[in-house]
Amino acid sequence: MKKRGIGLGCGWYGTGYGNGFPDVSSAFVEIHDDGSATVSTGAVDVGQGSSTVFAQIAAEELGLEPQDITVITGDTDTTPDSGTSAATRHTYNTGNAVLKAVREAKERLLDHAAHEFSCTSAQGIELKEGWIGVIGDPSRRQPLADMVFQARLHGERFISAESSTARTTPVDRENGQGAPYWPYAFGAQVAEVEVDTETGLVQVLRIIAAHDVGRAINPTQVEGQIAGAVAQGVGYALMEEVELHEGVIKNPAFSSYLIPTALDVPNIQTIIVEEEEITGPYGAKGLGEPAMVPTLAAVVNAIYDAVGVRITSLPATPEKILAALVEKERTFGEGGMRQNIDS
Repeated sequence: MKKRGIGLGCGWYGTGYGNGFPDVSSAFVEIHDDGSATVSTGAVDVGQGSSTVFAQIAAEELGLEPQDITVITGDTDTTPDSGTSAATRHTYNTGNAVLKAVREAKERLLDHAAHEFSCTSAQGIELKEGWIGVIGDPSRRQPLADMVFQARLHGERFISAESSTARTTPVDRENGQGAPYWPYAFGAQVAEVEVDTETGLVQVLRIIAAHDVGRAINPTQVEGQIAGAVAQGVGYALMEEVELHEGVIKNPAFSSYLIPTALDVPNIQTIIVEEEEITGPYGAKGLGEPAMVPTLAAVVNAIYDAVGVRITSLPATPEKILAALVEKERTFGEGGMRQNIDS
């Protein structure tokens, strides 16, 4: 018999290295005389889309399009250290470094333009759609490329290097006080599953995932991050297990270490919650790992809702579910109610 159940899982996750460990990212930015810009950082994009985020941050600040930004990453000969691609840290940490560097180079450019346009203040200059000029006066503007080219002829380059450090402190071992992580990510997911009581097999039918991302710099990438995290969470909940015997891994290949395939990934509905993180670049914060946390709780809770057994060790394999069902029947009887052992 197949039974369906629904479960809820909630999670919070401290991003970055945490606990006062030095969490520093750095970036170089240069505005070129062809109207483009380059961002250089050690932050390696391993599929999470960080290079796209950096391009969007720089483009937004300079009034350009993301395709006008070249992002160079992970070149130990030319890029500054930005830490590891881990701990859900690059959008927040390295994104802040990129934004600071862009704003520094932009400030010098605006000061130069204010002088060229005989404007009393750099606050009267704007960058928009590849043009630079006096706000509200279309007659006093020129292509950004021309402005930078003329500046280069006089030996001026608009280049900047900046870094950003996460604000964390170690936890006091005596009183538990401190700020071990910053910022925190929050999420909640609902899972619908179908459990076969004859085989113990669980199929995850649907996941609804709501996550606070600060501000979604790239909503499509946010959805992709959530989908990938849900897939990993399903694997964590139902099938992934390292088997050890005397310190030797017994299942070192994907033929024996099971991970979800496309057929195992459920329908995923994402809900993007945008609560601005004032310390993040344009209000953004990390998402990658936090989106995996609620999945397994939601799936295991849904199994309980479907068949009334608690699985307390992961993964929730068919063998564990069948054993739990047998124990439930022995303890409570087929009707599900505890039998009077004195009768």
